Amino acid sequence: MTMILEPARETPVIHETGVLVIGSGPGGLAAALAAARAGAEVTLLDRFGCFGGNITVVGVEGFAWYRHEQTIEAGGIGWEFEERAKAMGAASPESQSLSYELDSEGFKLVADRLVTEAGIHPMLHRQFVAPIMEGDTIKGVIVESKAGREAILAKIVIDATGDADVAHRAGAPTQKTPIEDMQAASVMFHIAGVDKAAFMAGVKADPQTYANWSTGEWVVETDGKEDAMFSPFLAKPFAQAIRDGRMPANLNTIGGTWGAVHDSGEMTYMNLIHLAECDGTDPDSMTRFEIEGRAQAMHAIDALKAYTPGCETARLRNFGMSIGIRDTRKIDAVYNMTETDVRQQARFDDSIGIYPEFIDGYGVLIIPTTGRYMHIPYRAMLPKWVKNLLIAGRAIGGDKIAHAATRNMACCTVAGQGAGVAAAIALATGCPLDAVPLERLQKTLQDQGVRVF
Repeated sequence: MTMILEPARETPVIHETGVLVIGSGPGGLAAALAAARAGAEVTLLDRFGCFGGNITVVGVEGFAWYRHEQTIEAGGIGWEFEERAKAMGAASPESQSLSYELDSEGFKLVADRLVTEAGIHPMLHRQFVAPIMEGDTIKGVIVESKAGREAILAKIVIDATGDADVAHRAGAPTQKTPIEDMQAASVMFHIAGVDKAAFMAGVKADPQTYANWSTGEWVVETDGKEDAMFSPFLAKPFAQAIRDGRMPANLNTIGGTWGAVHDSGEMTYMNLIHLAECDGTDPDSMTRFEIEGRAQAMHAIDALKAYTPGCETARLRNFGMSIGIRDTRKIDAVYNMTETDVRQQARFDDSIGIYPEFIDGYGVLIIPTTGRYMHIPYRAMLPKWVKNLLIAGRAIGGDKIAHAATRNMACCTVAGQGAGVAAAIALATGCPLDAVPLERLQKTLQDQGVRVF
């Protein structure tokens, strides 16, 4: 590989802050809000033009689609996302659970409002490119944008990039799932022109369950109780399209769930496109699969029009702004969560919040209908080898099946809120992140409405 030697340069410091959160998805947004509410000076940085990440940028509207009557949750900022969205007209009842889907466009306004109210300094349209290090201590980051190359200094940095970008480049040990084992990426899309009454009559006439997920290319492991539960699942139209020659035979991975159906004829959060071996840390891979995903979505819409009642005049409304990535890097944390932890109701002295027994990924689907839950340990957010850095969101430490639980958006908010409060306490007390007093951390989280134990 030919290399270019860049000349040394001076980079202007454009901003200094107490806590710098990089990435504003569910984990990063929760971290920033929690830190600000705990008294810290907070800056929230994102490479896109809105906050919300997976919710707004990707278009994943099903925030807590696991929720049933006996589900036990942490509450806190994740619950607040739903309540504020409902109050601002940016949420709709979810089709398979006792939750609300967050409108991907309306939630941009919800996030704006939350950030403004908390007094957080917003910095959109800037891309993190490198950490600023003094030995093993992170002191800030280098960003690039239309304004050029700039430096931001911070006393504590929270990496909420989803891919552990900051931790990885700062020298913390990380693990990346082998590409052949990565959970598939998805291009989300939304459609219009649906006859809601006709569509719902068709669903009622042929209801699908979670057992139907084990069709075609997938075999999904449940614990049995899910098999008879309703699921907004679509697969038959696409199989029929292949049989009739309307769709290429190699597109047998098209299938999945529909989201909310509106009286206006819009059907949002179409989670039907699954793209294997897409590496979310490789821009060439993401380019290829963004293009492929959009092409597959149009095949899916054609099949829906031909074979699904109520969709005869359906048309594309919009795609998500970016491809959705489920699985790349995770940190090697002070404690890495395990499959046993998420399956067997793990309990930890350093819990920063609970999460129901919800596992979705790597061919496993467990829906939390029986009141079982686990603790999320603070240590899973502490990277090794780098000081003044915390991880929030899906890149916290854990094995494959643990990740299938903790990657979910509501769990990312639990981890994010814990990281934000810990950062604020570390700033206020002057103690290192790995010595934050747990009693104070847990008490502050409880004061913010979090169920810790």
